[in-house]
Amino acid sequence: QVQLVESGGGLVQPGGSLRLSCAASGRIFSVNRMGWYRQAPGKERELVAIITSSSNTKYRDSVKGRFAISRDNAKNTVFLQMNSLKPEDTAVYYCNAELSSYDIDSDWSPPRDYWGQGTQVTVSS
Repeated sequence: QVQLVESGGGLVQPGGSLRLSCAASGRIFSVNRMGWYRQAPGKERELVAIITSSSNTKYRDSVKGRFAISRDNAKNTVFLQMNSLKPEDTAVYYCNAELSSYDIDSDWSPPRDYWGQGTQVTVSS
Protein backbone atom coordinates (compact mmCIF):
# COMPACT_ATOMS: atom_id res chain seq x y z
CA GLN A 1 0.00 0.00 0.00
CA VAL A 2 1.36 3.39 -1.02
CA GLN A 3 0.65 6.53 0.96
CA LEU A 4 1.43 10.20 0.44
CA VAL A 5 1.56 12.15 3.68
CA GLU A 6 1.67 15.95 3.65
CA SER A 7 2.74 18.32 6.37
CA GLY A 8 3.52 21.98 6.83
CA GLY A 9 0.24 23.77 6.26
CA GLY A 10 -1.17 26.39 8.59
CA LEU A 11 -2.17 29.99 9.08
CA VAL A 12 0.18 32.73 7.92
CA GLN A 13 -0.08 36.48 7.41
CA PRO A 14 0.12 38.00 3.93
CA GLY A 15 3.74 38.24 2.85
CA GLY A 16 4.73 35.31 5.02
CA SER A 17 6.18 31.93 4.12
CA LEU A 18 5.34 28.27 4.53
CA ARG A 19 7.08 25.07 3.48
CA LEU A 20 5.02 22.04 2.60
CA SER A 21 6.42 18.52 2.58
CA CYS A 22 5.02 15.31 1.16
CA ALA A 23 6.57 11.89 1.68
CA ALA A 24 5.62 8.83 -0.34
CA SER A 25 5.90 5.55 1.54
CA GLY A 26 5.08 1.91 1.00
CA ARG A 27 6.11 -0.69 -1.56
CA ILE A 28 7.43 1.79 -4.12
CA PHE A 29 9.30 0.69 -7.22
CA SER A 30 9.93 4.11 -8.77
CA VAL A 31 8.61 7.66 -8.61
CA ASN A 32 8.15 9.71 -11.75
CA ARG A 33 6.69 13.22 -11.55
CA MET A 34 5.61 14.77 -8.28
CA GLY A 35 3.57 17.89 -7.81
CA TRP A 36 1.30 20.11 -5.79
CA TYR A 37 -2.28 21.05 -6.53
CA ARG A 38 -4.66 23.25 -4.60
CA GLN A 39 -8.39 23.70 -4.26
CA ALA A 40 -10.06 26.77 -2.84
CA PRO A 41 -13.69 26.70 -1.65
CA GLY A 42 -16.08 26.68 -4.58
CA LYS A 43 -13.30 26.30 -7.12
CA GLU A 44 -11.82 23.45 -9.09
CA ARG A 45 -8.54 21.83 -8.16
CA GLU A 46 -5.65 23.48 -9.98
CA LEU A 47 -2.03 22.64 -10.62
CA VAL A 48 0.42 24.71 -8.61
CA ALA A 49 3.80 23.21 -9.47
CA ILE A 50 5.24 20.02 -10.86
CA ILE A 51 8.70 18.45 -10.85
CA THR A 52 9.96 15.56 -12.95
CA SER A 53 12.27 12.78 -11.81
CA SER A 54 15.16 14.76 -13.32
CA SER A 55 14.03 17.91 -11.46
CA ASN A 56 12.59 19.86 -14.35
CA THR A 57 9.89 22.15 -13.00
CA LYS A 58 6.76 23.96 -14.11
CA TYR A 59 4.64 26.49 -12.21
CA ARG A 60 1.30 28.13 -12.69
CA ASP A 61 1.79 31.77 -13.62
CA SER A 62 0.34 33.21 -10.41
CA VAL A 63 3.01 31.57 -8.22
CA LYS A 64 6.08 32.02 -10.42
CA GLY A 65 8.85 33.79 -8.54
CA ARG A 66 7.17 33.15 -5.18
CA PHE A 67 6.94 29.35 -4.91
CA ALA A 68 9.70 26.78 -5.41
CA ILE A 69 9.22 23.04 -5.77
CA SER A 70 12.00 20.57 -5.03
CA ARG A 71 12.39 16.89 -4.26
CA ASP A 72 14.59 14.43 -2.44
CA ASN A 73 14.62 11.31 -4.58
CA ALA A 74 16.34 9.21 -1.94
CA LYS A 75 13.45 9.87 0.44
CA ASN A 76 10.64 10.00 -2.15
CA THR A 77 9.75 13.41 -0.80
CA VAL A 78 8.61 16.58 -2.51
CA PHE A 79 8.66 20.08 -1.04
CA LEU A 80 6.92 23.34 -1.82
CA GLN A 81 8.51 26.50 -0.48
CA MET A 82 5.93 29.27 -0.56
CA ASN A 83 7.08 32.86 -0.09
CA SER A 84 5.31 36.20 -0.33
CA LEU A 85 2.01 34.48 0.33
CA LYS A 86 -1.20 36.23 -0.67
CA PRO A 87 -4.78 35.75 0.55
CA GLU A 88 -5.62 34.25 -2.85
CA ASP A 89 -3.17 31.42 -2.10
CA THR A 90 -5.58 30.19 0.57
CA ALA A 91 -6.64 26.65 -0.29
CA VAL A 92 -6.24 23.00 0.57
CA TYR A 93 -2.97 21.88 -0.96
CA TYR A 94 -2.70 18.32 -2.27
CA CYS A 95 0.41 16.35 -3.04
CA ASN A 96 0.40 14.23 -6.18
CA ALA A 97 2.82 11.60 -7.41
CA GLU A 98 2.93 9.34 -10.43
CA LEU A 99 4.67 6.20 -9.31
CA SER A 100 5.02 2.48 -9.74
CA SER A 101 4.58 0.16 -6.81
CA TYR A 102 5.27 -3.51 -6.20
CA ASP A 103 2.27 -5.74 -6.57
CA ILE A 104 1.42 -8.80 -4.49
CA ASP A 105 3.81 -10.92 -6.57
CA SER A 106 6.62 -8.42 -5.94
CA ASP A 107 6.62 -7.39 -9.57
CA TRP A 108 6.31 -3.73 -10.45
CA SER A 109 2.98 -2.35 -11.59
CA PRO A 110 2.38 0.31 -14.26
CA PRO A 111 2.66 3.86 -12.93
CA ARG A 112 -0.45 5.63 -11.74
CA ASP A 113 -1.41 8.72 -9.80
CA TYR A 114 -1.53 8.85 -6.03
CA TRP A 115 -2.86 11.72 -3.88
CA GLY A 116 -2.24 12.93 -0.38
CA GLN A 117 -5.01 13.80 2.03
CA GLY A 118 -4.48 17.54 1.69
CA THR A 119 -3.21 20.23 4.02
CA GLN A 120 -4.90 23.57 4.67
CA VAL A 121 -3.02 26.78 3.90
CA THR A 122 -4.71 29.97 5.08
CA VAL A 123 -3.25 33.40 4.33
CA SER A 124 -4.96 36.03 6.40
CA SER A 125 -4.21 38.95 8.67
